[in-house]
Amino acid sequence: SRPCGAQSRVPAGVRRQVTAEQLRARGNALFQAGDHGAALAVYTEALSLSDAASERAVLHRNRAACYLKLEDYTKAEADATKAIEADGRDVKALFRRSQALQQLGRLDQAVSDLQRCVSLEPRNKAFHEALRALGSSMHEKMKTMSCTDSKVEQMFQILLDLDEKDADKKQKAAQNLIVLAREEAGAEKIFQSDGVRLLTQLLDTAKADLMLAALRTLVGLCSGHRSRTMAIVAELGAPRLSAVLGVEHEQVSLAACNLLHVIFDSLKEGLQKDFRGKEDAVVLDSSRDLKLLIKHLLELLVLEGASAHGRDNALNLLIKVVPRKSPKESNNSLSLWVIDQGLKKILEVGSTVCGSLGSLPMTENSRMSASVLLSKLYEDLKCDAERENFHHLCEDYVRSWFEGHELPGKLRAIQTVSCLLQGPSDAGNRVLELEGIMDSVLSLCASVSEAHQLVAVEALIHAADKAKRASFITANGVSLLKEIYKHSEKDSIRIRALVGLCKLGSAGGTDFSMKQFAEGSTMKLAKQCRKWLCNEAIDAGTRRWAVEGLAYLTFDADVKEEFVEDKAAMQAMFHLAKSEDRSVLYAVASTLVNCTNSYDHEEPDPQMLELAKYAKQHIPEQHPKDKPEFVKRRVRKLLTAGVVSALACMVKSENPALTNSCRELISRVFLALVEEAEDRGGVVAQGGGKALIPLSLEGTEVGQTKAAQALAKITITSNPEMAFPGERIYEVVRPLVSLLHLQRTGLENFEGLMALTNLAGISERLRQKILKERAVPMIEGYMFEEHELIRLAATECMCNMAMSKEVQELFLAEGSDRLKLMVLYSGEEDEKLRRAASGTLAMLTALHPPICKRIPQVTVHWLEILQALLLSPSAELQHRGAVVVMNMMAAAREVAEQLIASEMLEILSVLAKDKDKP
Repeated sequence: SRPCGAQSRVPAGVRRQVTAEQLRARGNALFQAGDHGAALAVYTEALSLSDAASERAVLHRNRAACYLKLEDYTKAEADATKAIEADGRDVKALFRRSQALQQLGRLDQAVSDLQRCVSLEPRNKAFHEALRALGSSMHEKMKTMSCTDSKVEQMFQILLDLDEKDADKKQKAAQNLIVLAREEAGAEKIFQSDGVRLLTQLLDTAKADLMLAALRTLVGLCSGHRSRTMAIVAELGAPRLSAVLGVEHEQVSLAACNLLHVIFDSLKEGLQKDFRGKEDAVVLDSSRDLKLLIKHLLELLVLEGASAHGRDNALNLLIKVVPRKSPKESNNSLSLWVIDQGLKKILEVGSTVCGSLGSLPMTENSRMSASVLLSKLYEDLKCDAERENFHHLCEDYVRSWFEGHELPGKLRAIQTVSCLLQGPSDAGNRVLELEGIMDSVLSLCASVSEAHQLVAVEALIHAADKAKRASFITANGVSLLKEIYKHSEKDSIRIRALVGLCKLGSAGGTDFSMKQFAEGSTMKLAKQCRKWLCNEAIDAGTRRWAVEGLAYLTFDADVKEEFVEDKAAMQAMFHLAKSEDRSVLYAVASTLVNCTNSYDHEEPDPQMLELAKYAKQHIPEQHPKDKPEFVKRRVRKLLTAGVVSALACMVKSENPALTNSCRELISRVFLALVEEAEDRGGVVAQGGGKALIPLSLEGTEVGQTKAAQALAKITITSNPEMAFPGERIYEVVRPLVSLLHLQRTGLENFEGLMALTNLAGISERLRQKILKERAVPMIEGYMFEEHELIRLAATECMCNMAMSKEVQELFLAEGSDRLKLMVLYSGEEDEKLRRAASGTLAMLTALHPPICKRIPQVTVHWLEILQALLLSPSAELQHRGAVVVMNMMAAAREVAEQLIASEMLEILSVLAKDKDKP
């Protein structure tokens, strides 16, 4: 069903018969009803049908009003300007443009428009009031500017004074500059006072504290200001920025990374927003700067003098700024350019064999970051020709090392295969097929050199779960890995061989009847993994492989049960999850998903099961220890061991290892942890509520939905103000509204509505946030739902939303059946639904008296329904009915006469004497 009051779409065949005037009238009705997005669409359609200049001017003026409501002030100014160009005396358009200009910070132009309004309509009090308010706002700004002037000059004097020997004083001045640059007035003043040149001098001092101050000040100057950013990039130059990123000092490198990220955001924003004729030249400049910076980042990857963390920061930046944010964006030219210019440079990082002669400085995260970047670039390709080019470049690179470089070259080639299999596995499979690669992997597994054996065994492990090679490796690799596991003297080799065996041994997944190894072998492997995991004498990089093993072995419920009984192993895993080596995140998340059974599992169709038995096909079996009571007990044990703080720490990671699929796994675990209402308080207390917000806003659609559902469960049973203190409570609204979309399940819809009901009852500011997220039409839609619990939840939510003036107005909108629905629901058989609907009527009639006059007009059964409420055996329904009648009596004489002419007076007289219901 359509939400009540929603406008039906115009059928394509009769579109041309609708006039621009009719569309404008429809747009006006939608605007009055508060549906500004729909009104904007209708006005835009009317513009396409209208040729008359005067009519077009009115439509532009109306669109400006919509854009103001939608907070798109740039477009509001543009549309108002078009209306003013047609009629310079259009005060509505002038006033709307002044509002837009004020929000855009162009106060002098806003004043000019308002002065014109006052001269055209000198008696209009609203214009005078707006001009006075704007005048005082400008006065405040001037005071701030004059104060800022003296501050900036003071800092500059201290920093430029060559005779000043007091280092603390200089550092304090530098820190004050950072604070000042965060305010727009201060940032502009620093920029205008030749500040960029001075900050460049600070960067060139090579003193860490002064460099940090300069970089952090530059962040303030560049944030959200494209023209300033372009001037700063021109002054500093891409080579200098890249060199600062590659310095040994970790904090300076990180600050440079932060600055470059802000610069990229400002430049990319320019590319997206400013495609308007006269600014084309600026757009081209912005694009050129972007590519120049990326080119230097790619060169930094293979620069021998660059630090290991500088290389990691460069990879992180490329991951964030190169691929498209969404497949809906059509332009992937930046990814194509990076593949063309820099794919081989990225593969240089991925193919580096640590400890070999002339290898690049690397951290434990570098190769994983290279894999993630390669994966993101590959996912950003749109057609087979682009993917084929990617494959050819990878194959050429592997061949260049494999052929003619002897053993070191073969190791580089095999390391590249590992890197690709961890990233774009299609490309990894292709290079694995190249002649001689797989044979080299198998032969090097038996090498006497630990370093060579490590490279080969890791490649074998990464190849083991890729479908194309799995059967070949099962046939050839298992015996080889068993040999290595039994006879190698190095733990680092044995643990990797064990992971390979774990991968091959878990091929049946959670299917209890598909066992790859002999009875008890899986348990022995798991026990060895836990032993290595707890052995702190082994380095963290090697212990990470023990978690990899458990990620596969915990498909088996017996292994899950033993793992949650081993508190030391759980805490060792959580400790690793919080460590610097972020490449362990996915394995930890996978292990937890298995332990909590939070993966997707469909219930088989009984008829299909019978058919499968008849055809003698394999039927998956659930392990007895995967039943709900076992899962519930495992969840409790994980909570006691401190799983929530580990997950919260994992979410905070800014590392590329926290991929969207990793986020999804963490969201699944959180949803399992809050399944039982009594556990939710503990999850929130350990930081779970805070961690769920970013998970619900970024990642895969499934991951965001699972996180949003976990937030809903917390919001339903906890006090939201305690669970999400301060501003955080407003961040919860958008994820909850996302649960109302039609593609979500009924349970997700229901829990989203329940959670929003709780929020809507807290404050007007929260109700405004829910309105801004355009949730009201969706809530209305669910009031027509067949499922009684969803219909009830939607009605209760609307009851709390009705405390907002905008929602009250919607009940009086022309052509709307909202009020009629509430009156009819107040007469339904379902007592809970009656309670919610009559509660809404009580609220509406008290807060918005004009609704009282409308009730008798919406249905002939209104009196009968009110009388039934008063005669109900439920005191709550009687109370609600009495409030509605009292409000209607007070609202208008003609309504009061209708009430008194009925049996209402007798019913009220009886109720007034009931001493049991004060």
